[in-house]
Amino acid sequence: MERKYFTFLIFPGAHGKVHKIQLPFYVLHLVLALTLVGVTTVVALAGSYTRMLIKVSDYNNIRSDREALKNQYRSLEKVVSQTNAKLDSLESLATDVALTYGFGEARRSSFPRSLLVLAAQNNPTLDSSYHASLYAFNLLKSTAINSPNYQIAPNLLVSVSADPSSTPSIWPVQGHVTAGFGERLDPLNGEGEFHAGMDIAAPSGTIVKSTADGIVLSAAPDAGYGNAILVDHGSGITTKYGHLSKIFVIVGQEIKRGQVIGAVGTTGKTTGPHLHYEVHVQDTPVNPAKYLHG
Repeated sequence: MERKYFTFLIFPGAHGKVHKIQLPFYVLHLVLALTLVGVTTVVALAGSYTRMLIKVSDYNNIRSDREALKNQYRSLEKVVSQTNAKLDSLESLATDVALTYGFGEARRSSFPRSLLVLAAQNNPTLDSSYHASLYAFNLLKSTAINSPNYQIAPNLLVSVSADPSSTPSIWPVQGHVTAGFGERLDPLNGEGEFHAGMDIAAPSGTIVKSTADGIVLSAAPDAGYGNAILVDHGSGITTKYGHLSKIFVIVGQEIKRGQVIGAVGTTGKTTGPHLHYEVHVQDTPVNPAKYLHG
């Protein structure tokens, strides 16, 4: 069988020798096949690269959206934190006013009915018990502060507690106050927060005393408080001691005013050795400074 060839003549110039090249049919077919495979591969790679560019662009957009959402979340978290601080501050102030005017164990939401009626009469636009209660509180606060007899006595808790020995009234540790009660900037993240107690700086290991007679409700690590002790003094009064390096009492133990219950430390959320001290009345934090003598 005679083989068929493709003949290629190459003329190098007018005076050059002619070159003759013969290629079998199958060689040309092979070259065409390889060319087709190469073109297909290049097209596939180009398509894959294009899809990759689209995916990268989508990923960058998603990442940008995610960062924007994270920034919005941080902003909302900061607003919520500031709002909670203001609400906690208002709650504590309401308790102080209620105690001052002899409401005793009445909770902050239980204003005298006469005040709520007066609020509704003076402001008919109030359409809910919440707004009426808030208006009544503001009215009570304004009346209290403007009254010539208004005074929050240092021994305010005596009216709540029948036993003076169960009223917090001494310094729990010897030191100087580095942070007071109320709204402040968090020293760790710089954001606004409500500080429910007071910080008293002292060297690590300085003894911490109970500020009144009571029973130990808890004596263990407590999240940001670190090693903490919670003491129940009766009549709805409790005190809390945080960031302790050592705890010398156990749950259920009866303790006396001035008894050593722990030692200053740096456990929990803290920037240095100090005692975080809180006083609560009916589960509401009040300013401990009002009950410290000497």
